[in-house]
Amino acid sequence: MADNIYDAIVVGSGISGGWAAKELTEKGLKTIMLERGMNIEHIKDYTEATKEPWDYPHRGQRTQEMIKDFPHLKRDYPLNERNLSWWANDKDSPYTEIKRFDWFRGYHVGGRSLLWGRQTYRLSDMYFEENAKEGWAIDWPVRYKDIEPWYDYVEKIAGVSGSKEGLPELPDSQFLPPMDMNVVEKDLAPRLKKLYNGNRKMIIGRCGHATVPLQGRQCQYRDKCWYGCPFGGYFSTQSVTLPAAMKTGNLTLRPWSIVTKVLYDKDKKKAIGVEVLDGETNKTYTYYAKVIFLNASTFNSTWILMNSATDIWPDGLGSSSGELGHNVMDHHLNVYAGGTIDGYEDKYVYGRRANGIYIPRYRNFFGDKRDYRRGFGYQGGASRGGYGSAAGEEYTIGAGFKEAASEPGGWHFGMGGFGETLPYHENKITLDKTVKDKWGLNVLAFDAELKDNELKMRKDMLEDAKEMLEAIGVKNVQGGDTNPYLGRGIHEMGTARMGADPKTSVLNKWNQVWDAPNVFVTDGSFMTSAACQNPSLTYMAFTARAVDHAVSELKKGNI
Repeated sequence: MADNIYDAIVVGSGISGGWAAKELTEKGLKTIMLERGMNIEHIKDYTEATKEPWDYPHRGQRTQEMIKDFPHLKRDYPLNERNLSWWANDKDSPYTEIKRFDWFRGYHVGGRSLLWGRQTYRLSDMYFEENAKEGWAIDWPVRYKDIEPWYDYVEKIAGVSGSKEGLPELPDSQFLPPMDMNVVEKDLAPRLKKLYNGNRKMIIGRCGHATVPLQGRQCQYRDKCWYGCPFGGYFSTQSVTLPAAMKTGNLTLRPWSIVTKVLYDKDKKKAIGVEVLDGETNKTYTYYAKVIFLNASTFNSTWILMNSATDIWPDGLGSSSGELGHNVMDHHLNVYAGGTIDGYEDKYVYGRRANGIYIPRYRNFFGDKRDYRRGFGYQGGASRGGYGSAAGEEYTIGAGFKEAASEPGGWHFGMGGFGETLPYHENKITLDKTVKDKWGLNVLAFDAELKDNELKMRKDMLEDAKEMLEAIGVKNVQGGDTNPYLGRGIHEMGTARMGADPKTSVLNKWNQVWDAPNVFVTDGSFMTSAACQNPSLTYMAFTARAVDHAVSELKKGNI
């Protein structure tokens, strides 16, 4: 086999790309995984994982120079002194905002699998069926029964911690033991359930953590996950899928490989490979394969399609339906409420739990009807102020200061909403051919916003949060609604949606591009609607399912 010829190409090494590489190689396909950024080796390159704030010149925070240099990253937590190199550089990789969009990316091996929030939830038919029931956008071409066995499969390997609840709106997973609620949450959860007749529930978050030993991995309750975990406590490409793929001997990993286009053979009516720009040398290379998986993350995979086969389709491979680049979705955030809790001054927490509570969606379910479509869930939890926090309030010196500094602060309970954004055709990305990145490539332009439906929803997100907290005994409740912009959820979806009709969708039910059936897209691009849960588990399940179908079709000679 020539150096540039493989059975399969995987573009991207994040959550879905890692799964594609693992599944393809374990099924015997010689596979090359192309990552546009630098390599990060498990454990060895987690240089910040054991450091504390005092190990940094500015205690890990941002500086004025950083704020000036990174106009997009400064909008939220990615701009910090500790792992800034793991986030895409604003100067090297700019983008155009027709409307504000907060796009936070990770260009390195592992992608955002090293940086994700690890909340891990299934979608039920209550979500898969909503588009069809409402006559909104297009129907999903699959139902829960099609994906359920693949949820089962990936969960057993990834490791999902959670509690069995039997909720129709939130199917149970193949759970590892749940993380514990703390003493305050344990008291408040039954109050909430009773007050709302069981229609609103507070459960422990479902998260991609190994709470018991799992293939040499186990969470240590350090809560430093976003710096890489030397213990493999949470699921990432580096801790799970990449080692599995490497073990087969069938994987070649090539960092610094910016895939600029899919090569399409119009006579064969399928893709034959990809073109790559080396991110360090600026040299161009070509790789060939029988099957291609695009997992570069939603917008980057769509960017690649837009740059491909433009001699046949001016708007790119997969654009024949007119939907490529459209239907941008994300979960809208930054609606929150919180307050203080009395009566637990003699209680504290054990360890640093990298998780919180979850309140599943209840609006427009179970007979509830609002003046907007869909709904939202909440994430949050109870916590206690750090040691010494009381000292700063009343004392500055002396015995009183010393005594106060030995006691932790008061208890607080807070939560924030995660709202569903509808798929709007007019919410879109396009190529901006007037702006180039560091490598001379056209950048994306974002023209997407929250609309009236989401803005109405946010009013309930805020008022419901305050009402519930006050009802269950939280004091001094305050809330807010800030930054109502897309991108903050870092759950970009849509732009290459799946469907049952090539006239209205980019992909079929197996994640194949209608116009090139040996090209599969299994990152968030394929989502036909967004639900309100964190979507990464769904990407994993659809990726494993798509690989199984791809290999079957290859054996039959159909692709």
